[in-house]
Amino acid sequence: MKALGIILAGGNNNKMQELSNKRAISAMPVGGSYRCIDFSLSNMSNSRIQRVAVLTQYNSRSLNEHLSSSKWWDFGRKQGGLYVFTPTLTADNGFWYRGTADAIYQNIDFLKRSHEPYVIIAGGDCVYKIDYNKVLDFHIEKKADITIVCKDMPVGTDVSRFGVVRMNEESRIVEFEEKPMVANSNTISTGIYILRRRQLIEMLEKCAEEERFDFVNDILIRYKNMKRIYGYKMDSYWSNIATVDDYYRTNMDFLDPKVRSFFFKQEPAVYSKIDDLAPAKYNIGADVHNSLVASGCIVNGTVENSVLFKQVFVGKNCVIKNSIILNDVYIGDNTHIENCIVESHDTIHANTYLSGEDSVKIVHERNERYIM
Repeated sequence: MKALGIILAGGNNNKMQELSNKRAISAMPVGGSYRCIDFSLSNMSNSRIQRVAVLTQYNSRSLNEHLSSSKWWDFGRKQGGLYVFTPTLTADNGFWYRGTADAIYQNIDFLKRSHEPYVIIAGGDCVYKIDYNKVLDFHIEKKADITIVCKDMPVGTDVSRFGVVRMNEESRIVEFEEKPMVANSNTISTGIYILRRRQLIEMLEKCAEEERFDFVNDILIRYKNMKRIYGYKMDSYWSNIATVDDYYRTNMDFLDPKVRSFFFKQEPAVYSKIDDLAPAKYNIGADVHNSLVASGCIVNGTVENSVLFKQVFVGKNCVIKNSIILNDVYIGDNTHIENCIVESHDTIHANTYLSGEDSVKIVHERNERYIM
């Protein structure tokens, strides 16, 4: 592959409420056994990108632990590899990452020491599968300065929290507006970009001189009339985890057989760090319908339309409906949980009733059995 990869995984998001109190968004569990960043890393690996940097910052401990071994994504090579960069305070720099462009600029030596002619930049908070080789071929064919991977959202979708683009018949982007109040298009940027490495270095250095820190506003939008910026449309599944509702919906999407087949059965595969856990155990009295149950779980009650992550214990006579139970949760007997997201390492005492009425309820009992 003629490109290196950069995954932006350092941002904070208050819209995730309590779910982001102890982990980065990129470390959010997804699909029963994965983390959100696994999808971007797998896309890089499957596209034969050998050198990938992950830029972490906010609440990055669990994310750094997840990335502690590069072998799970096949980056354990003599050449290339997986690099994890956190903000470093030096005599010349006393700042954390002040934006996406600043995060890359503070690690500009990684770009300067590399030899690949192109750079692929992606976020760590999206769930999707894509072959970056096809995007790069499109980029080269169009002789583009920058290529943005875009997606047409369904009619009626609120796109005001995305970057909204409009393209001409040649796929060249003629309008780019970040988080518009009123959108003139339903085509959004997915936060995946391709550009030349040397050009990126020049743009970053120019931004740093002018104390500009945001990649979208200070590079993409600022240069949209000066550079040849094209849009590559993807037509497969893509989801951005930015709010509690997004997170809930994304996990519920994995209950759809088509989505499960796309990610779990169709090549290329999605990779993640593997835990040595026993298969899920269903005791007498267990009744499970349309649910994902990860390894290490023990189920004694009823589970419907739900996602249970690793090492969840469901007691006798329990009913769990339309809910997401994160890792290592103990649910006592005779408990009813509906329309909820239960935080990891929680203990739900017996005879408890939890239900989200108007919206998804986040359950965090703050009675962790272990010191984190």
